[in-house]
Amino acid sequence: MVEVSPKVVVVVPTYNERENLPVLTGLLADLGLPNLHVLVVDDNSPDGTGEIADKLAEQSPDRVGVLHRTEKDGLGRAYIAGMTRALDEGADVVVQMDADLSHPAAVLPAMIDTLLTGDAAVVLGSRYVPGGSTAAEWPWHRKALSAWANFYVNTILRLHVKDATAGFKAWRAETLRAIDLPSVHSNGYSFQVEMNHRTVRRGLRIVEVPIRFEERVVGASKMSLGVQVESALAPWKLLLGRKA
Repeated sequence: MVEVSPKVVVVVPTYNERENLPVLTGLLADLGLPNLHVLVVDDNSPDGTGEIADKLAEQSPDRVGVLHRTEKDGLGRAYIAGMTRALDEGADVVVQMDADLSHPAAVLPAMIDTLLTGDAAVVLGSRYVPGGSTAAEWPWHRKALSAWANFYVNTILRLHVKDATAGFKAWRAETLRAIDLPSVHSNGYSFQVEMNHRTVRRGLRIVEVPIRFEERVVGASKMSLGVQVESALAPWKLLLGRKA
């Protein structure tokens, strides 16, 4: 009997990423991973990212899919929509990945192998385990803010995860079902924290593998003041008993 490779779906939320998206899908295709699919979740980007995604899907219909949303309402909502679609379409592994090329595609095979050969419920690409690093272009204050955010989150929620705010993750499908994905409340970057919190609270294992986090070359960062405020409040809401 021929063994079928697990279906891996890489969910990529986009908003104004027309230059980066074709590069990312090319890098993922070059990995040569069997049964790897990309699902672009575009929030009605005014720069035409959605149209670029549609062209990529036309060129590789067996490898690229597109989910168009009518408005920009946050990273968390985009991920939930994309991950739900991936599960509905039979994904065994669901990957979260940014479109801005900050997450190294070359590490994805190791993340998936770690997920499928051990007892990890989720594997995350970590800047803060041995071998991991952040972009040399990051100014000192951004590095300090990132380090402080991880210390802050872990002090409050005791996740025991070095990179609690990481956004490059490979999930088992059964983990996403176990943590009740549709009921996740957080949006923005605090979505990452709530997903980790739900995983840890259910006694499931998070494994970190090292990555080098790169600075985006093209396009603008989505880190607004509102996102920062929400991210600061989220751990307290989770700790103080809001459903998780």
